[in-house]
Amino acid sequence: MFLVALTALIWASSFIAIKVAVPETGPYWLAASRVAIGFLVLLPYAVWKGIILPKTGRVWLLVLGMSMLNVVVPFLLISWAELSIDAGVTSLLMGTGPFFALLGSHIFTNDDKLTTGKLIGVACGFGGVLVIVGFDALAGLGRTNLLAQFACFLASLCYVIAGLILRKIDIPPGRLACLALGISTAILCVLAYLSDGLPDVQLSMQSTVALIYLGLIPTGLAYIMRFYLIRKIGYSAFAMGLNLIPVFGVLLGVVLLGETLSIRILLALLLIVCGLFIARIEPRKRMPGKTVND
Repeated sequence: MFLVALTALIWASSFIAIKVAVPETGPYWLAASRVAIGFLVLLPYAVWKGIILPKTGRVWLLVLGMSMLNVVVPFLLISWAELSIDAGVTSLLMGTGPFFALLGSHIFTNDDKLTTGKLIGVACGFGGVLVIVGFDALAGLGRTNLLAQFACFLASLCYVIAGLILRKIDIPPGRLACLALGISTAILCVLAYLSDGLPDVQLSMQSTVALIYLGLIPTGLAYIMRFYLIRKIGYSAFAMGLNLIPVFGVLLGVVLLGETLSIRILLALLLIVCGLFIARIEPRKRMPGKTVND
């Protein structure tokens, strides 16, 4: 629970860093740079522990697919979508991820099945997201730029599929994260060059610090935590914890930017945390030979 909340807090902090850096870097080079920094940060650890490469073509395809769906495609889809739709609508559409994670885990795994507690947890979590982004976000659904809204929805599905693929790859989390970020760096750098040409290397100190932070913490460290937690607790439980991201994002705005703390933020936090606890309650198993009347 603590590690899930910490991961959500780290990713929430990335939104502030992105706001600082993206005006100077542009969305493509921002994505490529943060992933490249994350890769370089993890590379010494992977070399020290011993780099593990896939041994078969099938595993290489799984790693490549997971890298594309976990980093490259959602980064680009979300960056493009937010050029034309509100952040609240984006958060709401991304908040559908835990529901699809729940269904996907039930269908495609043997140890992460659907339970009543998980369904209630997902409902509480989505309710918390809805409270934090405002019910006006519902009105925005389907009214403007359906293609951009579909892009956010598709990004959410990408994360779910990547999380399910991840559990089929037998490589330790730290070294798998390094490999995935290395592959993603190569792809994103090519896409950024084709889109924007060479990057501007004369960034302000503020943007440089924000970019280094993005690569070091929300990309490098958080991806190791992501891979570890998905294997430890299952993707459906992990995905529900990500509903904390918009709440922490608003709380960071209160702490760092002096924004007002409202009762709505506290209510959203309460709903999401309750959902996480309910989802982790294991259903009672009947003892062999016992009946309801025993």
